[in-house]
Amino acid sequence: MKVLSSKKVYECGLFSVHEERATDGKGYDIARSIVKHHGSAVMMAVDARGRILLVRQYRLPAGRYLWELPAGRLDPGETPLAAARRELAEETGYRARSWKKLVHFFPSPGYVGEAMTIYVATDLTAGEAQPMEDERIECRWFTLKEIEAMIDAGRLADGKTILGVSLWRRRRRRAGGV
Repeated sequence: MKVLSSKKVYECGLFSVHEERATDGKGYDIARSIVKHHGSAVMMAVDARGRILLVRQYRLPAGRYLWELPAGRLDPGETPLAAARRELAEETGYRARSWKKLVHFFPSPGYVGEAMTIYVATDLTAGEAQPMEDERIECRWFTLKEIEAMIDAGRLADGKTILGVSLWRRRRRRAGGV
């Protein structure tokens, strides 16, 4: 596909919106409003007991408090892993010695250009969280069984968290873990 035109129609500190037209040169043309975003890093902190750290915060677009894996946007020029290290410390106070990439994906590619990368963080050291001024974050450790029950009951509805937990569980089972 070749982009024929792109016009920025809105910009804020988090994203911009562009009106774009593209063609494949063979008669297939598309026009879309696209939310452009630098991307996000998602951190799945797992302690020595196999528990997963979730954060709870009010999500204005969802209109409710959500339990989710901590995450944050990439600053311009920042790698996903660097953002993951920074965001884990800021939001939870934890630092990890071991980081493993779990998955890189597009959460809503129909109109959002954001890519997310989920990392599993282990060998953790506790510290003091330093959330942003507009963040009110509660942190809590959950067992896999507790998280699965929350998902089944509809009490955990965050897509990146459901994906991360599901992939991590599947990979652990393949490796012979619980």
